[in-house]
Amino acid sequence: MHLLSQPETWVAVSFVILMALFVYFGVHRTVLTALDNRRDRIQAELDEARRLKEEAAKLLADYKARAGSAEREAEAIISSAKEEAERIAAEAKAKLEDFVARRTKSAEAKIAMAEAQAMADVRAAAANAAVAAASTILSQSVKGSVADDLIGKGIAEVRSKLN
Repeated sequence: MHLLSQPETWVAVSFVILMALFVYFGVHRTVLTALDNRRDRIQAELDEARRLKEEAAKLLADYKARAGSAEREAEAIISSAKEEAERIAAEAKAKLEDFVARRTKSAEAKIAMAEAQAMADVRAAAANAAVAAASTILSQSVKGSVADDLIGKGIAEVRSKLN
């Protein structure tokens, strides 16, 4: 009897009875069904999380590819713009050099024309001065119709030689 007076014995007996009642009423099936349902729900959530993670990884890879493509495109645009700027600068330089060369030729032509005009003016002035001097000298030294003939011929000759 010593065994029945100990509280641990009664706790053990109560536990065995409780377990027997659980088995009789099928509580273990309800608990197992609840655990199975919970396991299935957790598994579905894990599968969904895995699917979302894979989808996010695909999106990340796609965005990285797009970013790389955009960077390459930007580099190509910058390179093209630099080449275009260099081409425009070269064209502008060539046009400027051509313009300066044309202006120089024009200025040189104007200078040459001015020199030629100045030479013609100087010759004409020299011819007029020579004619005036010759006519003065001849008029003082030669008289009459012979003098008039000589003066006319001399003036015509000097004019033709100087012009």
